[in-house]
Amino acid sequence: MSGESRNGGPGPRRCRRRRSAPTMTWRAAPMPSLEGGIVAAIETSGLSKRYRRTWALSEVDLTVHAGGITALVGPNGAGKSTLLKLCVGFERPTAGSLRVWGLDPTRDRAGAVASVGYVPQDPSLYRELTVEEHLGFAASLRPRFDAEHARSRLRRLQIPLSAPATDLSGGQQAQVSLAIALGTRAPVLLLDEPLANLDPLARREFLTVLGEAVRVDGVTAVLASHVVAEVEPVCDRLLVLGQGRVLLHETVGQSLAHHRVAPEGAVDAPGLVALFPDRAGAFHALVRASADAPATRPATMEEIVMGYLSAGRAVPTPGAPGEAAAAVAVAS
Repeated sequence: MSGESRNGGPGPRRCRRRRSAPTMTWRAAPMPSLEGGIVAAIETSGLSKRYRRTWALSEVDLTVHAGGITALVGPNGAGKSTLLKLCVGFERPTAGSLRVWGLDPTRDRAGAVASVGYVPQDPSLYRELTVEEHLGFAASLRPRFDAEHARSRLRRLQIPLSAPATDLSGGQQAQVSLAIALGTRAPVLLLDEPLANLDPLARREFLTVLGEAVRVDGVTAVLASHVVAEVEPVCDRLLVLGQGRVLLHETVGQSLAHHRVAPEGAVDAPGLVALFPDRAGAFHALVRASADAPATRPATMEEIVMGYLSAGRAVPTPGAPGEAAAAVAVAS
């Protein structure tokens, strides 16, 4: 009996009649190193991707060190999904170079795929297959797949392994997708806005499991979102993308220490990054912290992101209709 994907397309046969695994040579990826012994999970240089006349990414230079959770933040269309798809090997770059765990996905796709676990926004589950059958199907495609590791996480969440995907809630489906990604035992985990369609409780449970995997298993995670508040409690590093470019990449501690909010109207403040509106429509100045900056208080992570996303645009006129609503959309 054939399965059917959530999108209505043909799915794999049920796991008691599995398809044979693809003829790929799977191997453990070597651990990449940088100067000083720091391990790089992702490295890019001049990475660019164009779709017809539109540049989704433009000259991205980036190093994501191994360990922890990097929050990949930006509005819709910023290039977040494109960057992750390039890292997984779903897309090929137009220009520049990319290495994931020391491997180039365009030249060593098998090795790069073995180094990456991927969680899409919409779980790629087949409606008629049970959870256990999904684990079996994953094992048929990834010979190193640790099904018991995935099962143990799902049992702890009380997700029935015998249930078909169609009977699971959105939060449970997201947890199955995450468990499958973790079952690959890949050192790098890429998550493309997996929280977008989850309710607050399911979102919290998802982040708890992700945080545990990073802490206990040593996974390096890149978590994409356009909502700062979603990722702020769990992330170690902050990567802000806007219009296909890296606007900011620092540890959360560095970002919070390096930025302050100056009084309204401080348009000539030293180290000015941008003017940005708060939710009430009042405009503030985000500045790089310095001894002579007229800063009154530390900036929040949301304000830092808002400031850098605003920096590439024309400075808005305080009180202009629609400006505040449009600017705070990324944080709401």
